[in-house]
Amino acid sequence: MVSSSVCEHVLARALSRGGTFAEIFIEDSRNFSMSLRDGRIENAALSRPYGAGVRVYDGLRSIYVYTCDVSESGLLRAAERAAAAVTDTPKSVGDIKLAERVNADIHPVKTPFLSVEASRRAEILRKADKAARAVSSNIVQVSAGLLSREQHVLIANSEGLYTGDTRVYTRLLCSAVASDGKENQTGMRNPGALMGFELFDSRVDPEKTGHDAAQSAVTMLTAPYCAAGEMPVVIAGGFGGVIFHEACGHALEATSVAPGMSVFAGKLGQQIAAPCVTAIDDGTMPNEWGSENIDDEGTPTTRLVLIENGILRNYMVDRLNGRKMGMAPTGSARRENYTYAPTSRMRNTFIAPGHDDEDEMILTMGDGLYAAQMGGGSVNPATGEFNFAVQEGYLVRDGKIVSPVRGASLIGKGEQILMRIDRVGQHMTMGQGMCGSLSGSVPTNVGQPTIRVSSLTVGGRAIRIFNPLVLDYEVYTKLNEGVEIPEVAVEAPDGVKVQVVQATQENPIAVIYANEGMEERIYKVIF
Repeated sequence: MVSSSVCEHVLARALSRGGTFAEIFIEDSRNFSMSLRDGRIENAALSRPYGAGVRVYDGLRSIYVYTCDVSESGLLRAAERAAAAVTDTPKSVGDIKLAERVNADIHPVKTPFLSVEASRRAEILRKADKAARAVSSNIVQVSAGLLSREQHVLIANSEGLYTGDTRVYTRLLCSAVASDGKENQTGMRNPGALMGFELFDSRVDPEKTGHDAAQSAVTMLTAPYCAAGEMPVVIAGGFGGVIFHEACGHALEATSVAPGMSVFAGKLGQQIAAPCVTAIDDGTMPNEWGSENIDDEGTPTTRLVLIENGILRNYMVDRLNGRKMGMAPTGSARRENYTYAPTSRMRNTFIAPGHDDEDEMILTMGDGLYAAQMGGGSVNPATGEFNFAVQEGYLVRDGKIVSPVRGASLIGKGEQILMRIDRVGQHMTMGQGMCGSLSGSVPTNVGQPTIRVSSLTVGGRAIRIFNPLVLDYEVYTKLNEGVEIPEVAVEAPDGVKVQVVQATQENPIAVIYANEGMEERIYKVIF
């Protein structure tokens, strides 16, 4: 893209007024998207982001300037602007000599996405659409999309590095909406990998993707609302790993650790999780969604053990935060594109397989929740507090899955949930997502085997009776006989008093009213 001699001149200009380190990041990408809705191809688009960023360290401060002009003069102007912001005393830079480093490609691509004719791309979407609609007549809308990104990067810095990498991402998106005419429920599946079009030969079946998205929506359409309360929770593998990613992973990034904004800052060598928990962030996994050959600072990617048998072993560290922390970079610096400066980010982050039987987890959990599919959520890295939606959940009674439930959310703190994991299954799977942070949105895998958390706060629209003895035998019998009991108080979260309005023997889920302040709401209570 840009010769080493040009990069040498640009780096020298960036350090001409002081600074301790300079770097150039040049990107030339081709992004393709195609979408289908209601059985028709809506659009297909191809874009080509092409630009560069120049970064200078001013002590422990970073200055970043980006431009879409990658000519020598354009890069020199960007370097001059970065240099103008340096407050450090100018020092003699000396000659910057770059030596090219060629990296081994551990993520080979067999079929470049853009080499495949448009009709074959469209057929992938049509297969997903057809399979989703075949699940049920309640499926009223299906949307599918294909995404591909071919990114070429060049990285050079004042320490003599001159290297590059090519990354090819392919992903299928599918969402299905089920409706009974009164309510809608949506199911989604979004598989992808660091691969070309061969993704659909070896890893992703578009028909299964469409079917699973639709089946999830249909299952949740008829499900009652989940009860709220503290209970054991079993979280399925794959995208269930998003809880560790969000509630714990971000707090192990140097972005949070270096300024002391993480609950895990200063805890290396300490126990922060149950002994059955080992967690890993691995950028070397061949052709996985979050993998790379090198990170966006040119550091070779690594396999990093974050937690080993409950003990905190490592943080994910980028170059700048490594200077602040006195730690070496771990190949974890990432950015969305050239308009962002890099910082420490996760790659393929997962809880490693354990030794427990998945069926036994449910059989011995008593009453609780089985979270089969997780949705989105939010977390505060400084406190570790999180809140995540359960996209597909199931009520567990006396160790048996009895019915699907909807509207559930998992609420807690990362440091608490890590210590409360009491079972880790034997089969780890991963799910794909886009993770947002200071350096933009980057592809990340989240993963885990099925795990069990001994106690976790579950939010829901139903009120869960914490003490069933509040309803004595006579009252319970009358409820099941359909007799209205106008003033029956039950124990509920936060002291909310609820009033049973009706229940029948056929439907032991009673509709109740709760007065919270001035607002009256309708709930369901499960006996």
